[in-house]
Amino acid sequence: MTNSNAPAFIKLMKHPVKFRMFLLSKLPNAFFAGVRVKEINENSCTTVVPYKWFTKNPFRSTYFACLSMAAEMSTGALCLAHLYKRSPAVSMLVVKVEGEYFKKAIGVSTFICEDGMQIKNTIDEAVISGEPKMFRARSVGKNKNGEIIAEFFITWSFKAKNKI
Repeated sequence: MTNSNAPAFIKLMKHPVKFRMFLLSKLPNAFFAGVRVKEINENSCTTVVPYKWFTKNPFRSTYFACLSMAAEMSTGALCLAHLYKRSPAVSMLVVKVEGEYFKKAIGVSTFICEDGMQIKNTIDEAVISGEPKMFRARSVGKNKNGEIIAEFFITWSFKAKNKI
């Protein structure tokens, strides 16, 4: 099973104006925080979140929720790519978020998820079986020096929608 629409979704994600309009309408907090998709393909997604007035905390680092948004977006964009205009439609939902922080985030933070093919396979399993399936996606955050600042695991649930 393949979703031949994934490249079309990726093209939309790479369009700066269309992507920002998507963020503003669907994820306004991420829009105002400056979370952006830096790179995306069917297997991986890289997102960035800046350190600025809107994203900082009183400890002079990036607020954990902003880091979490960037991590979640790196996994969620891959999910959306593999679900874009899919038939039958499949719903997706975050069911668990785990995060661990290793280093203070004091500049631009970059998150990468490389689980695109596993996400696609899990979605395919959900469609074939008709049962909800879960996948625990990993997103690693690094600073400008390439040092790991955080690691997140976002557990997604996928369920094929019933045809009526």
